[in-house]
Amino acid sequence: MATAVAGALGLLWGWLWSERFWLPQNVSWADLEGPADGHGYPRARHILSVFPLAAGIFSVRLLFERFIAKPCALHLGIQDSGPYQAQYNAILEKVFVSITKYPDEKRLDGLSKQLDWDVRKIQCWFRHRRNQDKPPTLTKFCESMWRFTFYLCIFFYGIRFLWLSPWFWDTRQCWYSYPYQDFLIMFVHHLATIGLITFSYINNMVRVGTLVLCLHDVSDFLLEAAKLANYAKYQRLCDTLFVIFSAVFVATRLGIYPFWILNTTLFESWEIIGPYPSWWLFNGLLLTLQVLHVIWSYLIARIAFKALIRGKVSKDDRSDVESSSEEEDVTTSTKNPCGNSSSNGANRVNGHMGGNYWAEE
Repeated sequence: MATAVAGALGLLWGWLWSERFWLPQNVSWADLEGPADGHGYPRARHILSVFPLAAGIFSVRLLFERFIAKPCALHLGIQDSGPYQAQYNAILEKVFVSITKYPDEKRLDGLSKQLDWDVRKIQCWFRHRRNQDKPPTLTKFCESMWRFTFYLCIFFYGIRFLWLSPWFWDTRQCWYSYPYQDFLIMFVHHLATIGLITFSYINNMVRVGTLVLCLHDVSDFLLEAAKLANYAKYQRLCDTLFVIFSAVFVATRLGIYPFWILNTTLFESWEIIGPYPSWWLFNGLLLTLQVLHVIWSYLIARIAFKALIRGKVSKDDRSDVESSSEEEDVTTSTKNPCGNSSSNGANRVNGHMGGNYWAEE
């Protein structure tokens, strides 16, 4: 039995790392063990380095948010306080925890009769109860300031090295002499975003991987800058930065990405090294990413258009936070809990894209 299991695992392992799937013809894993210009090639085991690296970056993030971002937020007048706490009610709490956080009209009517509360008051309670679980503005400001700083630094770090690389100016250089290419100068950059480039790293598609990363980094820090302005209540600056972010996002994801990146991965690589099984997987993932770019660009453009028309940025449709009208209710209810409050419409960029970003990246 044990022998059969071991044999099955051996077959699975052999299939998973099949040279004919991952590498071009006449290239083997043994070829990637040798030096190239005095430096080694990427190894799959290098991915294990991501764990201590991630721990180090997380420690830096904690220190940054504590001693840099938080003082900046307090200096801008952002208070270290959470949303209004909903009045405890055992019946409503049970419904919220066990049944639904968004009761429909029928359930609201039933609860209204059971508690002898107005439906509007029950809706207000559920809104406040949902907001209790969301981070306060100070926390979101510190997180966005960290992401802004990280994205900005990693983007300029990538540009610093790519500017001197020939494949930045001529994408055909990504495929000449593949896979016998040097990788050392971008080693740290790859580890920092290893989750996004595992394929290109193991398969030594480092050159084209750096181009993809740099292209995506260029808009990320602009979004975080817009969110920082939003949390600090600099609405005009927020709107301006978001419109700039939208323009850069659409230009890079719908213009440069398909006509520069996909052109080289689909056509230039076919011409120079030819297709092989993992080539189809690689390009399939890149094309899937392009579909996501189209969807995200539509959502972002719609928000930016509303910002230009109304003069305020609307809620991001991918937000993990409810519409700003609810946030306004939380603010006004501090003085008049569960009272009638009007909303002038969603008017803030309060969602988390970056993560995204991911998922995207």
